[in-house]
This record gives sequence, structure tokens and C-alpha cells, in this order.
Amino acid sequence: MNKVEELIQQLCPEGVEFKELRECAIIKRGKRVTKNELNNDYKYPVYSGGVTPMGYFEKSNQTANTITIVKYGTAGFVNFITEAFWANDVCYCLRPKKNLNNRFLFHYLKNKQIEIQSHATNAIPAHLPSDAILNFQIPIPPLPVQQEIVTILDTFTELEAELEAELEARKKQYEYYRNELLTFGDEVEWKTLGEVGEFIRGNGLQKKDFTQSGVGCIHYGQIYTYYGTFTHTTKSFVSEEAAKKFKKAQKGDVIIATTSENVEDVCKTVVWLGDEEICISGETYIFKHTQNPKYIAYYLQTPMFFNYKKQYITGTKVIRLHGNKLEKFPIPIPPLAEQERIVSILDKFDALVNDISIGLPAEIEARRKQYEYYREKLLSFDRAE
Repeated sequence: MNKVEELIQQLCPEGVEFKELRECAIIKRGKRVTKNELNNDYKYPVYSGGVTPMGYFEKSNQTANTITIVKYGTAGFVNFITEAFWANDVCYCLRPKKNLNNRFLFHYLKNKQIEIQSHATNAIPAHLPSDAILNFQIPIPPLPVQQEIVTILDTFTELEAELEAELEARKKQYEYYRNELLTFGDEVEWKTLGEVGEFIRGNGLQKKDFTQSGVGCIHYGQIYTYYGTFTHTTKSFVSEEAAKKFKKAQKGDVIIATTSENVEDVCKTVVWLGDEEICISGETYIFKHTQNPKYIAYYLQTPMFFNYKKQYITGTKVIRLHGNKLEKFPIPIPPLAEQERIVSILDKFDALVNDISIGLPAEIEARRKQYEYYREKLLSFDRAE
């Protein structure tokens, strides 16, 4: 019998009381600020309808260690903010009352996040009704039980945070070496992408065309939400009949997403390394060439390309870079043997920081699953009659 079980046997053998969240916590919505009022030089992060801050504000309206639940957007997402921040009006802020541990409440709500999200409407953006939060049932075991559970679960989250910090440091190291390896002067030949290869615009393919199996396909949105630097397989498929009308990428082609909602994702690339042809959607270019495809893709991740595309992107809400600007981007072309050497080094770094089957990402995923397993076991209570 573990310590939590012993405490339950001693302090609440007949089960625990459940209360509505409105009874055991103070729940308030934040206050609206607009993007025009934000500045990255300000001190306080602003949490709104997303998972990460929407920007920074000069004032805070919530103290550190506050639980939030998103009302609009990623409705039902549960977070724990460890610093003072500004809560926008599309998230709820929770403060537990007497006899309820703040971290215990967070772990319990996080464990029930999928259930909370299920109460969101299908509107765009998704909306979580107030009653779904106010009426949500919370177990109230004795405080010693809560504290012991928090001690165990926080051990897992702290370890995950340490691994995340290490991963972030490795990513910075990777970016440094990538930029160093891909910095050239006059010792190599320089050409524009238009001189190196041919750009073919994707066409027509939409998400409604997806099928369970068939011919592989890549939709432009998947390039920055799903794929890494390269792939041998596709997430999605279209029927053989539909595939006849779509543009195709072949092994070694670089697929470039030309449209996004932010500068970072515009022109994100994925190299197709599968043996069969695949279909490509609109808002992309297929880049056909005779160079090492990974070398091209890695070079398009450098600050040199980022600074170039920032000069020529168009649009505000939907951002794009036109093909004629892509064609004019200058790129160094060392011998293929040197390209291969650079790629072999960068592949190792890329796997270490991005591959969920090995390295730090795999370890973080294992710790996260371990935390979720014990969270489910420790936060299941019998209800007192």
C-alpha cells in the first residue's frame, strides 16, 4: 500500500466529497486587450484563446501560479501560469478556496481536460459555456491526501520541464552549428534558386479530397503543423482517380508552403524521400533540382532566408511569398560531396531535437505518458455517500 492509499484509508475510507467548481474556487474572466496594445518589449505575457502567449503587455492582472481555462479558441485547454501575467477576456482564471490545494486542482482539471473540451460548442471559434466550468465536479479529499498527490505529480512535471529546458538548449546549439555550416563566402559558387531548379505550383488538392488510403498527398498546412525537414511517408491520401488531376512530387523534390498566418511558417519546407509520386496541394511549390535536397531544405531554415522572405512577403492576415521572389533568392552551391557532409552533420542534430522516436523528444514523451498514467490513477476517487 503506497502513502496515498494509506492516507485515504486513514482520513477518508468512505470516499470523498465532490463539489461544483463554483463552490470551491473563485472564477473570473480576464479583461480584453488588443494586439495593437502589445509590445514584445513589455514585461507581462498575455494569455488569451491560445496555448502560448499572444504577446506582451505593460501591466498584469493576475499573479503567478494561477490556473487558466480557455473559453474561446482552444476552448477547454487547462494551463498553470507560473509568472504574473495579463489574462485576456477569453480565458477563465481560477483561485481555489479553503481546503483545496492550488496544484491539486490544476492536476485534476488537466486530467479532465478532454472532458472539459467536450462541452465546447462547434462554433468558430469554439466556445466553452460558463456553466460547463461553474458546474464541473471537483473531489475534495483531505489536504494531506491532496498534498501527497501533488508531491508525486509535481515530480513528473518538474522532470519534464528540465528535459524541455535541455531540449531548448540543444535546439539553440543546433541552430548555431547549422548557421555556421551554411555560411559561405566567395569560395563557392552562388546561384539563385531559379537557376538551380524549377518551381512547379501545386494545384487543387483540398482536405475534403482525403481518403483512408490510396495515393499519398501533402496539404500545404501539414508542412508547418505535421512534417519535419524530410519524410518518407505521408499523413494523408487521395483516391487514385482524384490523384490524376493533381500535381505530383517525386523523390528528392523540396515541397514549399507559400502561405501561412505568420512569417515563421511561410516557405517552410519538407523534402519528399519516398519512392512513389505523391500529390501536392495548392499554396505550395514543388522545387525540382539536381542538388542534395536536404541541403536545400536546411539552407531555407537559416536566418539568411528568413531575412530575405521578410522583405518580400505580402498580406496581413494571410501571408504569402510569391514564386518570382523565391526564384531570385541567392544560395551557395558547394560541391555535392560537401553538401552531403553538411547534411550528415545536421541530420544528427535534427534527429536529436525533433525525432520523437529517439533522443530528448522521445524521453520527454515517455515522461509525459508516465505522468498521465499516474495522474489518472491518483486522481480517481470514490464519492462519499
